[in-house]
Amino acid sequence: MIRLRTAPRSSSLLSLPARRLAALAWTLAVAALASHAPALAASAALGYDDARHLLARTGFGPTDTEIRAYAAMTREAAVDSLLRGAQTVATLAPPASAADTGPLRPPRGDATAEERKVFVRTQVREGLELRGWWISEMRVTPSPLTERMTLFWHNHFVSAQPKVRTTRLMYWQNATLRANALGNFGTLLHAMAKDPAMLVYLDGVRSRKGTPNENFAREVMELFTLGEGHYSETDVKEAARAFTGWSLDRETGHYVFRPALHDSGMKTVLGKSGRFDGDDVLDILLARPETAEYVTAKLWREFVAPDVDAADVRRIAAQFRESHYDIRVALKEILTSDAFYAAEHRGVLVKSPVELVVGTLRVLQLQPGQPLPFAVAAAGMGQNLFSAPNVKGWPGGEAWINTTTLLARKQFVDRVMRGRDAMSMTAVSAARSEARVADAMDGEPSPSTPMKLVAAGGVVDADAAQRQRFLERMERGASNLHFDAARWLGALPGATAAERGKQAQRLLLAVAPQQAVDFAADPPTVVHALVLDAAYQLK
Repeated sequence: MIRLRTAPRSSSLLSLPARRLAALAWTLAVAALASHAPALAASAALGYDDARHLLARTGFGPTDTEIRAYAAMTREAAVDSLLRGAQTVATLAPPASAADTGPLRPPRGDATAEERKVFVRTQVREGLELRGWWISEMRVTPSPLTERMTLFWHNHFVSAQPKVRTTRLMYWQNATLRANALGNFGTLLHAMAKDPAMLVYLDGVRSRKGTPNENFAREVMELFTLGEGHYSETDVKEAARAFTGWSLDRETGHYVFRPALHDSGMKTVLGKSGRFDGDDVLDILLARPETAEYVTAKLWREFVAPDVDAADVRRIAAQFRESHYDIRVALKEILTSDAFYAAEHRGVLVKSPVELVVGTLRVLQLQPGQPLPFAVAAAGMGQNLFSAPNVKGWPGGEAWINTTTLLARKQFVDRVMRGRDAMSMTAVSAARSEARVADAMDGEPSPSTPMKLVAAGGVVDADAAQRQRFLERMERGASNLHFDAARWLGALPGATAAERGKQAQRLLLAVAPQQAVDFAADPPTVVHALVLDAAYQLK
């Protein structure tokens, strides 16, 4: 409690009129309260709006019940609860193809064109199953923060199936990201450097003494740790020598070190000299303060605002580094900061396509029969899981929105609101795209073309019966999507329909709608207006 202390007697104060004395006392009180405002806010209960903000930024489409459970907590207690409930493994079992422990059996150099074609078709089909599985995991997980951070690291340590090709390697990477999503960044960095999908994607498997490949050495500095401008070309070349000999077992796909291919000579990286191997180089990068600041700034842009507050980032990065890169430390500092809850940072982030798709299913409490149509929908909006456009990942932010993707976003929400018949249109569109892909696969397949076509809703498979099964799965994905707006709206608190409509706006939108909503209208019209408003695209 802040108490106003009686001012000491002085001739100047005693000579003031009582009214001026009262005004002075009020000014002092306001100044005292202002100086303690951050501490007061942090120790107070979040309330509904701040709880919604926290859960929307750290998860996917929080429900009214979830928000109310957090509204009575303080900032610190709420974030502690999120971190305490974080998982390291998925709730749902992965597709059978991803969990298979048998030999990978990729095509060898003497494989026929047909054998290569079958391999590509199989991997694309399994890749679709993997995408659908992850969408389901995001929707049902009791730890949305875990999946949000897995998605964040998926776009930081980028690998993509068009080049990796083998779906099982992409699943392994996803599992590693999840296991370390809220753990230690140093541990995660070392794991990603030896990750099979990463070794294929950045050509580590081809790097050997005498002909080191520089791809991973460059990206680990520019994109994974230091950021641009904090290393030289010589540092890249020397580090590339340290990563030689890091390879894979062809049959199992697991990491192996091949001493005969490793350059064990002296190297100098960022001013340090020694007979470094790859792990030594990673430790040198972790010792640099730029690494903590780079990763912290990226977390800031993910959870707070597009523009970084340099002072806050330096402060949080210092704590991050002092904790030996405990991701929870950095995240807790960000999520309990005044900047995170500031009014000017509400509604300044654009939902990614995956956040929009999964968030819509969660907040409207829809349970699709199959997840594949929703993975395809997200891909059509520009975010094809396991297939980022390049090593820099999806740029995110306002880049998510253009004339094409904005239309796709609104069409998706509109189809969800209109239910089964509308979502079946997605299935038909996908089936048509699939037929075109199958026709294109008559010749020698390209490892990149099929996955690009998947983004438009296609699936590579020349067998008519399998194409029909794909269409049926798409149809089943829409079969349980009847949205009962009256029932959903009626479950929200409020004595009148108008009060429940206003509560729906509070739940669904991060900021005020661009168009005023007529809360006297029927429930489908009210909810439809809210989710079609541009504000629904923001968080």
